[in-house]
Amino acid sequence: MSSDFRPPSMEPLPPRRKWRAITIATLVLVPAFWSLMIGLVAAATDDKDGADPSGMQAAGAIAFGLALIPFVFIALAFLSEHPRPPAAVVRAMGLSVFVGLMVAAFFDPVTGVVAGTSAGGIVALRMDEDHTVRSRVLAVVVASVYTMLLVWTIGGLVLLPAPIFPFTALGVADHLAERRADAARTAGVQDRA
Repeated sequence: MSSDFRPPSMEPLPPRRKWRAITIATLVLVPAFWSLMIGLVAAATDDKDGADPSGMQAAGAIAFGLALIPFVFIALAFLSEHPRPPAAVVRAMGLSVFVGLMVAAFFDPVTGVVAGTSAGGIVALRMDEDHTVRSRVLAVVVASVYTMLLVWTIGGLVLLPAPIFPFTALGVADHLAERRADAARTAGVQDRA
């Protein structure tokens, strides 16, 4: 595993601080997400009365949402005490744009934003010894598929809870990986005894 993801010989981040980082990053993501969705919906609808012929309101909402996304990853990287937060934020932005555009191209914009921010969270959220990239990637897939199913079944109502999915899924994946590692260590101690 690359040392860019996992801090060498650092104490694991206490769960309280990890969930604080996830919560604050999610609170920053909510207005960014909703602004993006407002802009995308405004751009997709026909303006029959000609109130905004240039599309400036839609563009402004999208620009505001996109401008907030780096601050989401900054909050996540710095508050989770990532060993290299600036590099993590840059990688998170690149991964977020790539994955988000790919998923949005094949499915829908809501799922694309959830998948993109989840993918960026993989590298922005500090990775401790027991955490695995595999479990985090699985969390991105689960959050994205869940969002996609909600979009297809309940439609617009998914806009309310969707910003909660990306980083919560990563936190749960890390928690389950820690439990698995603790169980393996306990089984190893019992086997030696």
